Amino acid sequence: MQELVAMIWQDKKDVLLALLAGTISGLTAVALFAQSGLLISKAALMPPFYIILILTAFLKLFGVTKSASKYAERYISHRVTFKFISIVRMNFFKKLLPQAHVLNNYKSGDLLTRITGDVEQLQNFFLRVLYPPFIAFFVFIVVILFSLFFSPWISLLLLIGIVLTSIVVPYILFRRRPYSTSTLEKKELTILATEYFYGYRDLILHHQNESKAEELSALYKAYGNSRRKELDQEQTSYLWNQLIALFTSFSVVFVGAYLTAVGQLDGLYLALIVLISLTVFESAVPLALVPIFARHTKNAVDRLEEITSKNESDGTLHLKGVIQNIQLHDVSYWYPSAARPALEQLSLNIQAGEKIAIIGPSGCGKTTLLQLLMKEIKRTSGEIYVNTTDINAISSQSMYAHMSTMLQHNHFFSGTIKSNLLMANDEASDEAIQKVLQKAQLNKNLEDPVFEKGGNLSGGEKQRLAFARLLLKDSDLWIVDEPFTSLDVQTEKILFNTLHEEAANKTVVMVTHSLADLDRFDRICVMLRGQIVECGSHQQLLAKKGLYCEMLNQ
Repeated sequence: MQELVAMIWQDKKDVLLALLAGTISGLTAVALFAQSGLLISKAALMPPFYIILILTAFLKLFGVTKSASKYAERYISHRVTFKFISIVRMNFFKKLLPQAHVLNNYKSGDLLTRITGDVEQLQNFFLRVLYPPFIAFFVFIVVILFSLFFSPWISLLLLIGIVLTSIVVPYILFRRRPYSTSTLEKKELTILATEYFYGYRDLILHHQNESKAEELSALYKAYGNSRRKELDQEQTSYLWNQLIALFTSFSVVFVGAYLTAVGQLDGLYLALIVLISLTVFESAVPLALVPIFARHTKNAVDRLEEITSKNESDGTLHLKGVIQNIQLHDVSYWYPSAARPALEQLSLNIQAGEKIAIIGPSGCGKTTLLQLLMKEIKRTSGEIYVNTTDINAISSQSMYAHMSTMLQHNHFFSGTIKSNLLMANDEASDEAIQKVLQKAQLNKNLEDPVFEKGGNLSGGEKQRLAFARLLLKDSDLWIVDEPFTSLDVQTEKILFNTLHEEAANKTVVMVTHSLADLDRFDRICVMLRGQIVECGSHQQLLAKKGLYCEMLNQ
């Protein structure tokens, strides 16, 4: 909350202007009604015409001032809010971007709710949480002091009503009524709705669309019920404040009439005092909702901080020169809530210029090993060194500068072939791009469109475009994961030859299920249940007649 206040206070000029305009608006509203009451009472006594003229002039002055200040209050306070939300968004995304790899732990619908709904929820912090108490406080102070000139009893009644509406009732209702679970149900609803739309085609194909839609409908109804209860809670708080405000006004009428009857109050001012009591609570009634919006804000802040405070600190060191070697010693990695480790006490030494193939059955940890080398995840235990430096101490950007990657799933952005390739090397010329397209056997023009997620590309075209990215980036370490699984045998052989030719002087670590042409690698590492059980050249592994031979003979 303190951080939010600091963000708002960055625009202190507009904040102070908004408070000033709001205070003037509240006071002139009270003054307008008070002047009306005085004018009515004076007119009944048939005073000289100039008295009525003066009072009417003041009435118009207060009316114009109230309208102008109300407009200024709304304009400036909303401007403060929009600037505040802009700062919140920028700060949130600045914190979020370095932690982007952590977002894999969250479902898409949950992230959508947090990034949109929770950020938008913070717009109420100034307008509904900070702003109303300040305005009410300034208005109440002036009105209480003003009413003391007429009667301390009237001031006491107003003070009691103000304390009840602004402090006691909101606190009691807020403490006694449990907060609604609509936030949790909204999260579940968004997650399910996102999965429903993402998986709509598969649901149709497997005849599960109706059951999923019913589940989504039931969750929507539950969320609707929770929201209605939450709104009922808000309206109840609002209603109680209105009742107390009206009761206070009635009390002022009776006490004022009594004081007039016993001669302690000039009856001329009775209408003025009654109208003041009716008007001053316009600033108090909205205070009933302050605790509710404060809780909304706190929940939103907590949910946003949950994903931005996962401070998996990055290293600060920068690699100099090429990567000479990468050493893994007894490295283990556990995925959250996994029954067994994905990698268990794995050791591997990769020298510069080596071509290493990682093979093994699905789920044996091959891709996890690559993720560790790419700093996408951090080891649970063990040691990983790059050029004698712990990989955790090296900045991710420095590692990526030395690395070209081609993974199983590569993301393609909405744009063109050229724009998607320039990601690998933004200084590449059109000629260089066209050359890597030819090497990747991808018959595309540079300006051919690419839809979001490569929606207009086939599986083979996606792999060839990813391979072109790999070729375009001039780096000394290539990380390749199942590169050509969607291609025909002939094209796969051509691209496999191209890969070896282009990577002649580079370090290559490639995960593959294909056992063809493994003799072209310097070493072949066979993985099983998170461990490297065999490692050596093609001839050495054949001589062992172990698991590698069994795999070749299957």
